[in-house]
Amino acid sequence: MDIQRSILIVALAIVSYMMVLQWNQDYGQTALPTEIAATSSTVPGLPDTAVTTSTGSDDIPSATPAVEPNAISAAPTAASDELIRVKTDVLDLAIDPRGGDVVQLRLPQYPRRQDRPDVPFQLFDNGGERTYLAQSGLIGSNAPDKSSGRALWSSAQKSYELADGQEQLQVDLTLSEAGVNYIKRFTFKRGLNAECSAKEQQQKKPGCVDPSSYQVTVSYLIDNQSAQAWSGNMFAQLKRDGSDDPSSTTATGTATYLGGALWTTEEPYKKVSMKDIDKQAFKETVQGGWVAWLQHYFVTAWIPSKDSTNQIQTRKDSQGNYIVGFTGPAIQVAAGAQGETSAVLYAGPKLQGHLKTLSPGLELTVDYGILWFLAQPIFWLLEVIHNLLGNWGWSIIMLTVIIKLIFFPLSAASYKSMARMRAVAPKLAQLKEQHGDDRQKMSQAMMELYKKEKINPLGGCLPILVQMPVFLALYWVLLESVEMRQAPWLLWITDLAIKDPFFILPIIMGATMFIQQQLNPTPPDPMQAKVLKLMPIIFTFFFLWFPAGLVLYWVVNNVLSIAQQWYITRKIEAAAKAADA
Repeated sequence: MDIQRSILIVALAIVSYMMVLQWNQDYGQTALPTEIAATSSTVPGLPDTAVTTSTGSDDIPSATPAVEPNAISAAPTAASDELIRVKTDVLDLAIDPRGGDVVQLRLPQYPRRQDRPDVPFQLFDNGGERTYLAQSGLIGSNAPDKSSGRALWSSAQKSYELADGQEQLQVDLTLSEAGVNYIKRFTFKRGLNAECSAKEQQQKKPGCVDPSSYQVTVSYLIDNQSAQAWSGNMFAQLKRDGSDDPSSTTATGTATYLGGALWTTEEPYKKVSMKDIDKQAFKETVQGGWVAWLQHYFVTAWIPSKDSTNQIQTRKDSQGNYIVGFTGPAIQVAAGAQGETSAVLYAGPKLQGHLKTLSPGLELTVDYGILWFLAQPIFWLLEVIHNLLGNWGWSIIMLTVIIKLIFFPLSAASYKSMARMRAVAPKLAQLKEQHGDDRQKMSQAMMELYKKEKINPLGGCLPILVQMPVFLALYWVLLESVEMRQAPWLLWITDLAIKDPFFILPIIMGATMFIQQQLNPTPPDPMQAKVLKLMPIIFTFFFLWFPAGLVLYWVVNNVLSIAQQWYITRKIEAAAKAADA
């Protein structure tokens, strides 16, 4: 009868496993955008259709001292001409002549899915899957961007591409209005080191990809040939709708922060969520600073000059889009003189080292939560290990071993307490038979036994509680670090940032939890014992959709814990038998 039940349980487990695999195959893959079929004949990877941006007052920030609402004149509101396309080795983008905004941007070095390396991940989009773009302009009494419409720029070419051997690409948009000549200049940098192999570039080996190539300098050159002085302000902002995060790899898609962030004098990293913007607009004057929009693995940010005084603000437009941006100080250009202002647009992966050099506090957009002070040194150590081993999977294993060694004394104290509890388990069973359902006498007898055997019932809990912050910080490091995205380990694990395609690691993790439970003392409460027996099964299903890197960490940690606990338990039980003899 027992054999028949065992065979039935095994058969049911196999069928369940096959059903989960089939479900994952049918529904587990992220859908690719439908518009990728239509690509540009000049710059591959971008749609060949123009995108029309809004042209009304929604795109213009609130008035500043240099802006005189009564003096605003009408501006053309015709639809945009064909998009201006720009391609470098790390950026693939489109600029709308209406306003000169970046309305599309893709990252060729970061494919959307590992099985489709020809489809780059898309950050900015306007009219496809979502609304997400970087806007900038000049506002003021005689500036080109008006509340009635954005400026219409022109360019010498409709497409630009960084040539082989070219280290920098400059794209100029021009405009002449009321005797003033404007140039809106985009400056791009080469990102890939030609001395590195294609594989090294793809693996983002240090020195093979220049992080600064993900930043674009946007400059305004003002040549005032009119007979009167010119005044205005530069504004720059990020506009996004409330759609989900396309880069999230978690089961729910809500584990990492999606929303705005900015720098203030009091807070170097202030989150401004969509709910916050729904409640009220934010406005503050700061020296330097930055504004950003965060999602899993990627960040976009406007960084003005650190010496300038800027008004940062958030708001929501009439179409329901969320806007975070800044307005720069007033620019005065005398008649016959020239003036210039600029800001940096960063659009790319969350690379802590580079973000820190761009502006103070920007590195905190790699959001490790409240345990960031522990997570940052852990990530630093993980990077050091990776530089030696060259594989993020083995680096996670080595990091887990190092952390386990650091906490070895605390873990040993915990396991010794559990081993002593296990050793007195037969005596506890005798006490239960002796006192039956009299819980008061049973509790008194247990406390006397613990005192006699010098056992602290809470001795196994405190060391675990001390270690929990470190393990939670490591969890966030593995979840938030873009370096894990599409990073292979070995065999079937080709991407540590997504779930195990065959769910082998979660099953191993559940098995190690079960083995670890067998080494722990059985709780005296029968209901508690039953609940604990179900925990490996519950955690196995819970971990099925966790990123493989996180599950790998838990598996290694469990295996090391089993080895340590088995050794300590065996040693204490042997000593107890010797004492009884």
